[in-house]
Amino acid sequence: MDCAECGFSYELVRPDAVPGRLRALRSGFSKELAGADRAAVARRPEPSVWSALEYACHIRDVLLVQRERLIVAQVEDVPAVSRMHRDERVSLTRYDAHPVPVVLDQLGMAAELCAVAFGALDTAGRARRLVYPWPAATERDLGWVGRHAVHEGEHHLMDVRRVLAAVAGT
Repeated sequence: MDCAECGFSYELVRPDAVPGRLRALRSGFSKELAGADRAAVARRPEPSVWSALEYACHIRDVLLVQRERLIVAQVEDVPAVSRMHRDERVSLTRYDAHPVPVVLDQLGMAAELCAVAFGALDTAGRARRLVYPWPAATERDLGWVGRHAVHEGEHHLMDVRRVLAAVAGT
């Protein structure tokens, strides 16, 4: 499975590369957001597109959710994991009100926790399966879940760059 929008290729991500790429998300998001104008970071380029801050909060939460899914799949046989309700989280947890430095610290912590969990998996651990709820309920292995966490982070880092460029032009 490849992403036509960002060019990410799941098959090209080696299992031992997942932890490092997850950890790199902190510096990638920091580079884009740390010095950016607070108003620009929180501005949506259009109502249906998240702000850069909302994308950063989303990735923080994705990493925490993926770590929990990994844990559940390690202790239960082929669990059906819950949806994360990504769109609802934006308003329910007020992503737009979070301070950028705090989000970056939290994203770094979430990336590290997720990286440690995926880094601890051996071949048998990566082969453990779960029923992943997106885009439709599908049985997946934890190797795929790790690669998907990397894709989410790297794809949305691209989205952050696009959003910041769009709001700078307004």
